[in-house]
Amino acid sequence: MTGRAVLRRKRFVLLAMGWMAVAVPVLGQGAAAGAKRPAYDVAAIKLNKVGRGWRFSGTADGYSATNAPLKMLIRYAYDLKMDDQISGLPGWADSAHFDITAKMDEDTLAAFKKLSREDSMKQRRLMMQSLLEDRFQLKVHHVSKQLPIFDLVAAKGGFKLKDADPKNASTNGIKGPDGVVHGSVMSFDGRHLKAQEIPISDLADMLSNFLNREVVDKTGLTGKYDFTLEWSPEDNQGPKMLNGQQDATDTGPSIFTALQEQLGLKLDSTKGPVDTIVVDHVEMPSEN
Repeated sequence: MTGRAVLRRKRFVLLAMGWMAVAVPVLGQGAAAGAKRPAYDVAAIKLNKVGRGWRFSGTADGYSATNAPLKMLIRYAYDLKMDDQISGLPGWADSAHFDITAKMDEDTLAAFKKLSREDSMKQRRLMMQSLLEDRFQLKVHHVSKQLPIFDLVAAKGGFKLKDADPKNASTNGIKGPDGVVHGSVMSFDGRHLKAQEIPISDLADMLSNFLNREVVDKTGLTGKYDFTLEWSPEDNQGPKMLNGQQDATDTGPSIFTALQEQLGLKLDSTKGPVDTIVVDHVEMPSEN
């Protein structure tokens, strides 16, 4: 995940005024059966005893987390959308928070820079899996469960999406923390989600994080789009923010209403198979 990634209030929400390339880490073809999973060259882990709130981000040559609970690190590593996808964790997995700095070696970094955005996201996640296995002695297995999910479909009246305009992005596009305009990004300030050259599958992933429930793209749309979505987050979608400050007077639409009215999309509640993680073993890491 590139740039500032997420804050946690009650659930999983994006950092107010943050920036991210919606996708973030397999060099080559990835972690096929028998293949060596990619890993960071060095990693420093310390127990955080003073922090409030937390964040994690992909850095140019690695990964950084501040005051991050183990459960959220596992969610990130395995691309899980909700807490119900993890079982078997000890009590300290929520109460103990960690500061982590991890870096790639030069050869890995050189190869990493050649990856597409999607492959880079997969690569970082696999590297985090390796870090958790090495430093937390994490061992897991996967189980498919029938859980509540949302299907993202066309609303009555059809889609209201605008095809991405690369020319507009090059001059008026979303800038990252480096001040450079990047393609295929989303930014969120607590109330406005701005998207540039984004496939609907990425929007579905983002909605999964906001709603703490798997969102499956059933739109059939295959293009990339520019859009702005404005809504007022509910209590379980994080604080209502404006310019970094909580806005208690915000009375905007819910995310469900905003999707229908602004993008012509609808979330249908249903049940479906969801990949879950069962923790077989985990230990507190030694600090370094």
